Amino acid sequence: MGAPGTLARVSTPEPRTCASCGRTIEWRKKWERDWDSVRYCSAACRRRRTSPQDEALEAAVADLLARSSRATGIAASDAARAVGGDDWRELVEPARRAARRLAAAGEVEIVQGGRAVDPSTARGEFRIRRR
Repeated sequence: MGAPGTLARVSTPEPRTCASCGRTIEWRKKWERDWDSVRYCSAACRRRRTSPQDEALEAAVADLLARSSRATGIAASDAARAVGGDDWRELVEPARRAARRLAAAGEVEIVQGGRAVDPSTARGEFRIRRR
């Protein structure tokens, strides 16, 4: 222990990635006892989880990227169109989540304005390209 009146430094564990949305989960004191079991960033993500449709969107992103040029990449709406057909609009946000999960796994990059950005903080339209 340190000298009287000093605070001991506590190291915080490394951040994790949400299994549903792909955003970064920062450590919180209330999760101290069960940090090893934390998989989701919110109750909404815990309810949503991942579905076969999410897996299909991830596969569509990978397939479309294999056929596109690295420089331009694809938009999340391209994957939504590939999976959803005429009802693709409701799949854009799930496609964005799929892209964030792939980025967290190191398979793709999220790009805005030609620069790679942090998938957890990217707002608005973004493109997806191979690493």
